[in-house]
Amino acid sequence: MTELEKDHSEEEELFEHYAFTADPKQELMRIDRWLMHKIANASRTKIQAGISAGCVLVNEKTVKSNYKIKPADHVRVVLPEEPRDTEIYPENIPLDIIHEDSQLVVVNKPAGMVVHPGFNNYTGTLVHALVYHFGELPEKGQYHRPGLIHRIDKDTSGLLVVGKTDEALTHLGKQFFDHSIERKYLALVWGELAEDEGTIRGYLARDPKDRRKSKHFDDPEDGKIAITHYRVVERFHFLTLVECQLETGRTHQIRAHFSHIGHPLFSDEMYGGREIRKGANLPKFKQFITNGFKQFPKQALHAKVLGFMHPTENKKMHFEAALPQDFQELLEKVRNYSAQL
Repeated sequence: MTELEKDHSEEEELFEHYAFTADPKQELMRIDRWLMHKIANASRTKIQAGISAGCVLVNEKTVKSNYKIKPADHVRVVLPEEPRDTEIYPENIPLDIIHEDSQLVVVNKPAGMVVHPGFNNYTGTLVHALVYHFGELPEKGQYHRPGLIHRIDKDTSGLLVVGKTDEALTHLGKQFFDHSIERKYLALVWGELAEDEGTIRGYLARDPKDRRKSKHFDDPEDGKIAITHYRVVERFHFLTLVECQLETGRTHQIRAHFSHIGHPLFSDEMYGGREIRKGANLPKFKQFITNGFKQFPKQALHAKVLGFMHPTENKKMHFEAALPQDFQELLEKVRNYSAQL
């Protein structure tokens, strides 16, 4: 059995994030009891389980349940969100539909749209729009995610395929499991890559210091296998446009991989892409980049290509989505500035 065969795609858990600072006059108190007063409706059992799993940090260090909270302690908590057993109501949200047939829909998702309901995003998602436009859709798992087989980040634009029947959901899901789906992204990354083509390979898991993020590990015991192939499309001295082909599909895979090799995505605050990585000595560079961050305040990543076998017609489907207007404008400004150097 290969590494890829051993790895079974599992639904990513949804998490609730909290941050607290203890009062300067805080009396000593066990942290599990203290958090019960801070987090509404959280049971002591759930809090203790989170502490045991390393999901509670005090001053950026894991603690045990009997840790005594002290004045001015900074506490960060990441707890699994309870499944929401609520109905998803249709919402009339426009969709850019690239293809539709009796089995599936291919959608070009805009940046800024959350794919499915989760913590702090219970309305206005792609799922709410899908239910409005297509009615009842099949779903798998304990969360309300009708039609969904995969997802992309809120601030990533591009293509997703949605299953309209149980057969399509199962067939397409198997293709994702087998890693036979064709997925290509365009990413604008910091710096100049040494090679025109390459592969980033490692093991991704939640970052123990910030569980919103994924982190690259070298040991297979520490995470799930993650493989990203890339080729350089265009070089701009201080930035590089790359096409990424995913062999696996992990949470934040491209963002975490390029951050790991020292080339985070432009404007990706979570992974260090809103820091000036190269070019500080170029003329008016800081002002140019600062304006770029303001005009493009999200990671520069677009799901450009999606290919798969149709679940009933036994033919290869291939779709491409052009870069959004704001991404095109960003590239043009970078291209013009670079040409003057």
